[in-house]
Amino acid sequence: MRSMCPLPIQQPGNGKPVATSHSRIRLTHSVIVKAPGLLPMLYLPAELAGELGMPARTLYDWLKTGAPHTQDAQGNLWIDGRDFAGWVSANRKPHTVREKLQDDQAYCLRCKQAVTLIDPRREQVKGKLILIKGRCPRCGAGINRGGRSDRTLELPVGPRES
Repeated sequence: MRSMCPLPIQQPGNGKPVATSHSRIRLTHSVIVKAPGLLPMLYLPAELAGELGMPARTLYDWLKTGAPHTQDAQGNLWIDGRDFAGWVSANRKPHTVREKLQDDQAYCLRCKQAVTLIDPRREQVKGKLILIKGRCPRCGAGINRGGRSDRTLELPVGPRES
């Protein structure tokens, strides 16, 4: 279901780059996953939207904000699959790598950050599963963190509360 482009392709605006907006484009997970599988051929916007499982209107909005495309003499828009896949990978939200928490650290839900626990203690739950309890040094909230006994250092063993 692929159309062929019989005429030579020209860049819109006499080959000048299209102005991009400063806002980040929100790419859906399905587009990020499907875009690397696009073939190195020219797609019509409706065809590409069908391949990616997204509304054609969204694709046209992305073309206005700088997605790579060309226009032929009749005014038809053509999108190269590989160029579009590269544009998607360049515009996706960067993957953030979080540091692993130390054994005496946990994430405080009130402060919304990782903190070093005050008076951490370890409780056996079942098998190798343990519960690390402590208090937040900033707000004083009680913090619980799960773990495994074979992966954590020796913390003081606290009494099991029922």
